[in-house]
Amino acid sequence: MASVHESLYFNPMMTNGVVHANVFGIKDWVTPYKIAVLVLLNEMGRTGEGAVSLLERRKLNQLLLPLLQGPDITLSKLYKLIEESCPQLANSVQIRIKLMAEGELKDMEQFFDDLSDSFSGTEPEVHKTSVVGLFLRHMILAYSKLSFSQVFKLYTALQQYFQNGEKKTVEDTDMELTSREEGERKMEKEELDVSVREEEVSCSGPLSQKQAEFFLSQQASLLKNDETKALTPASLQKELNNLLKFNPDFAEAHYLSYLNNLRVQDVFSSTHSLLHYFDRLILTGAESKSNGEEGYGRSLRYAALNLAALHCRFGHYQQAELALQEAIRIAQESNDHVCLQHCLSWLYVLGQKRSDSYVLLEHSVKKAVHFGLPRAFAGKTANKLMDALKDSDLLHWKHSLSELIDISIAQKTAIWRLYGRSTMALQQAQMLLSMNSLESVNSGVQQNNTESFAVALCHLAELHAEQGCFAAAAEVLKHLKERFPPNTQHAQLWMLCDQKIQFDRAMNDGKYHLADSLVTGITALNGIEGVYRKAVVLQAQNQMSEAHKLLQKLLTYCQKLKNTEMVISVLLSVAELYWRSSSPTIAMPVLLQALALSKEYRLQYLASETVLNLAFAQLILGIPEQALTLLHMAIEPILADGAILDKGRAMFLVAKCQVASAASYDPPKKAEALEAAIENLNEAKNYFAKVDCKERIRDVVYFQARLYHTLGKTQERNRCAMLFRQLHQELPSHGVPLINHL
Repeated sequence: MASVHESLYFNPMMTNGVVHANVFGIKDWVTPYKIAVLVLLNEMGRTGEGAVSLLERRKLNQLLLPLLQGPDITLSKLYKLIEESCPQLANSVQIRIKLMAEGELKDMEQFFDDLSDSFSGTEPEVHKTSVVGLFLRHMILAYSKLSFSQVFKLYTALQQYFQNGEKKTVEDTDMELTSREEGERKMEKEELDVSVREEEVSCSGPLSQKQAEFFLSQQASLLKNDETKALTPASLQKELNNLLKFNPDFAEAHYLSYLNNLRVQDVFSSTHSLLHYFDRLILTGAESKSNGEEGYGRSLRYAALNLAALHCRFGHYQQAELALQEAIRIAQESNDHVCLQHCLSWLYVLGQKRSDSYVLLEHSVKKAVHFGLPRAFAGKTANKLMDALKDSDLLHWKHSLSELIDISIAQKTAIWRLYGRSTMALQQAQMLLSMNSLESVNSGVQQNNTESFAVALCHLAELHAEQGCFAAAAEVLKHLKERFPPNTQHAQLWMLCDQKIQFDRAMNDGKYHLADSLVTGITALNGIEGVYRKAVVLQAQNQMSEAHKLLQKLLTYCQKLKNTEMVISVLLSVAELYWRSSSPTIAMPVLLQALALSKEYRLQYLASETVLNLAFAQLILGIPEQALTLLHMAIEPILADGAILDKGRAMFLVAKCQVASAASYDPPKKAEALEAAIENLNEAKNYFAKVDCKERIRDVVYFQARLYHTLGKTQERNRCAMLFRQLHQELPSHGVPLINHL
C-alpha cells in the first residue's frame, strides 16, 4: 500500500514537502504551512474566552477562511496576519512552531495525535461538519496515510519552512531599525493588498485541488469586478502555467488563461487557451455529467459562440461571422433557444461593425419580434420600452442577479440620453453608482469595476461637461482612470469620453488646430466618431469641399449600418455646410429628412435641434416670423434637457429673429422688441461663458453693440464694442457673415 500512497501524496521529486501530482487525485495534503494553520487552530481552542477579547476573536474568525482556502504563504507573513488580529495568540503560535521545528520528529507525531481530541467530549471544541472541522479531519486523514519516509520528509520541510521564516523575520526587523519610516510605509502598502500576492503564490509550490479552485475563482472574480487588485498579467500567467504543468486537463485554468490573455490583447494565446478550455471540458466529461448526453453538443456550440465573441473583440469580423454561423447551426440542431438568443445579441454587434452582416441580423430580428424582445432603434416610445425593461428587471431583482441589474440601469442611462432626456439619464447613472452590490465578492471587492459602472461614469462625465461643469467632469474622469487603468479591458470607454470632451472644449475655444490633433485619438477608438469630428473641424476651418466629401461618405456608410443617431447628426452638419455656403434652399430638404428620421425614431432632442436649424434656415430666407413660431416648438426641450451650448445657440437665434421681425414695427414697439432681444442676448452670453465659448461670445457682444447703437445707448455700446475688440484680436476670423452662423 505504501507505493499507492507514494504515487498519490509524496514522491522523491517533492518541493517544499508537497507532491508534484499529475492530477488532483485528492482534495488536500499536508504541508508545513498547513501545520502552522493547525497550530493556530489548536491554540485558539486552548485559549480561554477571557484571554482573547470579543473583537480579537471576531478578527481571527474572519482571518481563518482565507487561510484555509488560500495558497500557502510564508511563515513571516502568517505571523504578521495573526499579530494584526491578536498579538498574544501570534506569540503562542510562534513558540509552538519553534518547539516543534527545533525538537524531534515525535513532537510532530504527538501534535497530530492530540488533534483528534478536538472532536471528543459532549461539547467538542470543533464540530465535525464545520469548515474548521472538515479541514482538521482532512489533515488528520492525509497525515495518517503517510509512510514513515514521507513523514520524515514532511518534518524536514517543516524545519526548512521555520528557518526561512525566522530569516525573513530577522531581515524585516533589521530593515525596520535602519529605516523605520520607510518600513512602515511598505507595511501599509502590503496591508492594503488583500488579494493573493505574488510572493505568496510563488512560495506555495503545487496547489491542492481546493487551493487551486479558490485561487482560480478569486482571480476570475477580481478580473471581472476589480481588475486592479488581481495579479499582474505576467504573474497570473506564470501561476497558471505552473498549475497546468501539474494538471494539463484542468479546464478552468485554461479559461482563466483566456481571460488573462484578453487583458493584454494577445489574440493568439487567448484563442489557444479558449480552444483548450472546451477541449478539456469535453474530454473530462464535466459537461456530460450535468447535461447528460447533451453535454458534448452544448460545449461545441458555446465554444463556437465564445470564439465568435473573441474574434469580434479583436476586430476579425469575417472570422467572427463564420464562427457565429457555426454556433447558430449547432444550436438550431439542438433546439437551444438560450444559445440562439446569445447569438442574436452578437449578430446585432456584428451588424453595427460590418454592413454586410446586417442582412443576417434582419432575419434574426424577426425571431426576436416573435418573442416580443424590445429594441430602442425600432422607434418605440420611451414608456413602452421602459415597460419592457421593467418586466425583465422584476426577474433580475427577484433572483438577485446584481450584474444584470447593473447592466439594465446602464442601458436605461444610455436610452434616456438617446431620447434626449439628460435629467433622467443623470438620475439613472446616479442610481447605479449609489446602489450597493447584491453579490458578495471575495477579498472585500465591491462590484464597481464592471463595464456597467464604467459606462455610467462616462455618461456622468459627458453630462457634466455638457452643462459646463468641466471641473466635475475632470474629477469623474480622474476616478475612471484610477478604477480602470489604461491596460484594463474597459479603459477604452473613458479614453474615448476624455477625447470627446477635450475636442468639444477645443472647438468652443476656437482652437481648431488642437481639435484636429485630437481627431486621431478619437478615430483610433471609434472610427465613425473620428470621421465625423474630422468633418466638423474642416467645416470650422472653412474647408467646405473637403468637409462635404467626408460627410457624404460618412452618410452613405452610416445609412448602410442603420446608425440613425449618426445619420441625423451628419445631415445637420451637411445642412449647416449648405447655408454657410449661401445655399439655404438646398439645406431645407436635408433638414426635413433629418426631422422625419428624428420623429420616426422618437429622438426628441435631435428633433428639437433639427427644428432649431430649420428656424435658422427660415431666418436666412427672410421669414423671421415663421422662424419664431418654429422656435417656440423646439426651445422648451432644449432649455429643459439640452447642453449649455445648445441653450445659448437657441437664445441667440431667438434674439436674431426678434430683431429681424422688428424691422417692420413702429418705433415704440421696435424699441421694446430690441430691448427684449438684448435680454435674450445677455442670457445667451451667460450660457456661452459657462462653456468658455469665446467665438460665440464675440458674436453676441457684436450684436449687442449694434442694438445699443440703434437704441442710442452710447455707454453700453462702447462697453460691448471694447469687449468685441478684445475677443476679435484674440480669436481668428474666418470671414463668415454673422447671419450665416448658428
